[in-house]
Amino acid sequence: MSAALIRIREEEAGLSSPAKEKAASRGAYGNRWPLLLGRLRHQLGGAGPKLKLLSCVVVLGLVLLVGSRLSSLMGWNVHHPSSVSSPTGGGYTVLINTWNQNNHLKKTVRHYASCAGTDAIRVIWSESHPPQEKLKSHLNEVVASKSHKHALKFDIISDSTVMSRFRPSGDISTDAVFSVDDDVIIPCPTLDFAFTVWQSAPSTMVGFVPRAHSLEAERNGIPYYKYEGWWSVWWKGTYSMILAEAAFFHRKYLDMYTYIMPLTVHNYLTRERICEDVAMSLLIANASGSPPIWVKGKTHKIGASGTSSLGGHADYRSRCLNDLLSLYETVPLMHTNVKAVDARQEWFW
Repeated sequence: MSAALIRIREEEAGLSSPAKEKAASRGAYGNRWPLLLGRLRHQLGGAGPKLKLLSCVVVLGLVLLVGSRLSSLMGWNVHHPSSVSSPTGGGYTVLINTWNQNNHLKKTVRHYASCAGTDAIRVIWSESHPPQEKLKSHLNEVVASKSHKHALKFDIISDSTVMSRFRPSGDISTDAVFSVDDDVIIPCPTLDFAFTVWQSAPSTMVGFVPRAHSLEAERNGIPYYKYEGWWSVWWKGTYSMILAEAAFFHRKYLDMYTYIMPLTVHNYLTRERICEDVAMSLLIANASGSPPIWVKGKTHKIGASGTSSLGGHADYRSRCLNDLLSLYETVPLMHTNVKAVDARQEWFW
């Protein structure tokens, strides 16, 4: 399962057809093109460099024009679905993790309320004081003004700990939840595409912020792993984690994180307060036996950079990763180089 979350087979994609076979038997594929190309080379043989360059540009333009016309004739028109839904629960529930950033929260709620796939919005409020009625009224008005009607609810957590972010709620009606920080904006078309990717692999984690682990050395005979950030992922082309600051996963993992994850891990996370997203990646990888899926898309940050820009952050995360792996007594993370791309947004398919 983990070796083939996304698999494309030529025989299932319909790459062979009677029309192609008939054309090939008549020589349409094998005879005419070499003849035409031979004539073109003969005509350009005596032409100057400028004329050759101009001819190449004209030929490229004709190829693109014919390609676009063929795509229309063959039913390959760019099509954006009018709605994104899940058979078991509408679309997805957006879980916004916020902390003392009301201006950011207003922007993110306004944005995600406008996405077609959003079924409901939950604000994970972990501050020591409850949200002001003025803020709640403003956000309710924002949500009500959108063409897509959503439910907005504050999950007020009195005991502010890192466990609050993934605390389950019994009235989440969708299987899919999109966990996002209050300073992260994902464009709606990209978000809805990522949701369709998650629907194809609902047991794993699908998101926009990939990270990796690599074996660095052994310390006292025990393997020591290095936490690798974005630039390492970009350079090597592989990753093994998706951070929960912008990721889809099944709502069942909220229950597992709170009620099934070992108490030793809970106690550790209470002390080390920047590791909860790593712990969620480990939990999902361990439960699913599958690598995560990275969706290519722009991620917009509001305001200044977060903790990842602080000095020593990578070392701290590496220590956290190794501590969690020692508590798990296994390494459930799996590397992958799969990248989900919306072909409708790519210049070359």
